[in-house]
Amino acid sequence: MSEQIENGIQPGRMNRRTFLASTAAAASLAAGTVTAESAERGTRGNRRPNILVITTDQQWAGAMSCAGNPWLDTPAMDSLARNGVLFEAAYTPNPICVPARTSYMTGTIPHENKVITNLREEHVDLTEPCLAKVFRDHGYDTGHVGKWHLPRPIEDTDWSGFNYLAAVRNNRVDFDIPDACAEFLRKEREEPFFLIASFVNPHDICEWARIHSGIEDDLPNGDVGEPPPPEDCPPFRPNNVIPEGEPPVIREHQADENMAHAYPTRDWDITDGRWRQYLWGYYRMTELVDSYIGEVLGVLRETGQEEDTVIVFASDHGDGIGSHRWNQKTIFYDEISRIPFIVSWKGHTQPGARNTRRLVNLGTDLFPTLFDFAGIERPEGLRGLSMAPFARGEEDAPSHEYIVVENNHHSGFGSPTEVNGRMVRSERYKYIRYNEGEPAEQLFDMALDPGEIRDLTLDTNARDVLDEHRRMLDDYITRTHDDFPRYEG
Repeated sequence: MSEQIENGIQPGRMNRRTFLASTAAAASLAAGTVTAESAERGTRGNRRPNILVITTDQQWAGAMSCAGNPWLDTPAMDSLARNGVLFEAAYTPNPICVPARTSYMTGTIPHENKVITNLREEHVDLTEPCLAKVFRDHGYDTGHVGKWHLPRPIEDTDWSGFNYLAAVRNNRVDFDIPDACAEFLRKEREEPFFLIASFVNPHDICEWARIHSGIEDDLPNGDVGEPPPPEDCPPFRPNNVIPEGEPPVIREHQADENMAHAYPTRDWDITDGRWRQYLWGYYRMTELVDSYIGEVLGVLRETGQEEDTVIVFASDHGDGIGSHRWNQKTIFYDEISRIPFIVSWKGHTQPGARNTRRLVNLGTDLFPTLFDFAGIERPEGLRGLSMAPFARGEEDAPSHEYIVVENNHHSGFGSPTEVNGRMVRSERYKYIRYNEGEPAEQLFDMALDPGEIRDLTLDTNARDVLDEHRRMLDDYITRTHDDFPRYEG
């Protein structure tokens, strides 16, 4: 087993100097150093494909009918899964908006780029380049439509790499995205395109919770109507309990008086029918955004570009949806950290496949996957692995032994605190460690306990598994120059 797989992450730490050197080299190659054949052909010998990345905000992995959820209908997302591969073990790099987006748009991990909370832009000095520029340097016509929410202006196109910008606002954009995408997709061009369509919903569930707690009265991206009586709504999540031995920093964050606006549900009783109505509203918002995605995909088909386009669908993070008595994001339970990830290229990817074993970190793996499909040599120092081989049905490519997710228990307006956490996800287990509090660890068997109810740190028979995952995290800390504390016993 190679060192990079044995240790769960590729060697080499990305920095601005090495990345800029590599992108400058890429630009010179695109200008004439590469052969005509390599400039026009991707990894499978075909003309370079278009790339379409579609993202939603705050959608957990199970909020799709193609994921087997009977409580909603998502035909657009399902169509992508029918033509491609649904990766069921995909995770956010950080379960909150700005760190997650910064990570997957730069290919870096949060503690490297220093974007660890939803900080206001003026408090962050983001120097890592946006990876869209690599596509532009390789002859792609680049566009971004919809929510941005990174701590550096997208309008700085020398940095961001986007030629076309539309509807670039934060949380009131979904109405405008289909038409703006259509304008870009209908454009006559000789070169392939790279387009990101960044939707907001089902993020409006944050406002829904505040509306039904008497705090707000507006859903920015479209009304979903009044919920039916609780008994006619989806059932309350079976894992609605707080696991024994849960680190106290989790509920301390939820109870922080500065976070009252984020967690109005913390006062809802377990029998409160609003939890079931919350889930109903969440699924309606997911269906609403799916309808907009369907409009974008319709234009792609109408213009005859569907079979020439690699489509990746993902979300930045999930939502608690009542599991473990949680709404919103930030923590590591699967409803919050596990996300949809579909790779679909009609006629080239496995149709209707579900990959349950390959771990995906959206922050580090998205761009290596896209570079692979486009036949672009990955920039030096870029972390992560390509999921393209698995999407094409090749099973012998390198895969992660484990991935790591990071967080910060921010306090109001995204201000960072000293409370940080790390989550290790291996093929079977999930291990969590915080830098404060006692107890500070959790361990779950995701095969036997996918609802994360039984904490194995309380089971002496699981000591070997616990020690193994402690070593995995300590290895990550060392190799990525993370200042998170190692396990001291």
